[in-house]
Amino acid sequence: MASWLMKSEPEEFSIDDLKRVKREPWTGVRNYQARNFMRDDMKVGDTVLFYHSNCDEPGVVGLARVASKPYDDPTQFNPESHYYDPKSDPDNARWQMVDIAYKRRFKRTLSLQTLKANAGALGDFALTRRGNRLSVLPVSAEQLATILELEKQTD
Repeated sequence: MASWLMKSEPEEFSIDDLKRVKREPWTGVRNYQARNFMRDDMKVGDTVLFYHSNCDEPGVVGLARVASKPYDDPTQFNPESHYYDPKSDPDNARWQMVDIAYKRRFKRTLSLQTLKANAGALGDFALTRRGNRLSVLPVSAEQLATILELEKQTD
């Protein structure tokens, strides 16, 4: 199984929201590389690190899992949606998504600062690369193990 990091702004959809609803379609991804990860590489059961972005303390806040095969993101066809794409064809949809399901909330947020401070142990981690703004990122097995180990540590 592969592992992924998926970013969400907590004001829009948080790990606590996912806990409440249990499973959620990951709509609104409008970056081709992130879409390709979901469409081509994600498999049901893959681990997801849930990351809060654009907030006071950005960081990994919990675990989820990929809960569906990729399918067309319906928001691309809805003119009322912020994610509407008038160039997307229903017969050949441009944007794909997966559902994710809640596993657990971390005991503490693993802040971006903490992750950067452990860059040596994380190796070439896409999240800590300068200028990387993708909302869906691959995570190696070693990086996942390191992050889970960091969660166990106290500040």
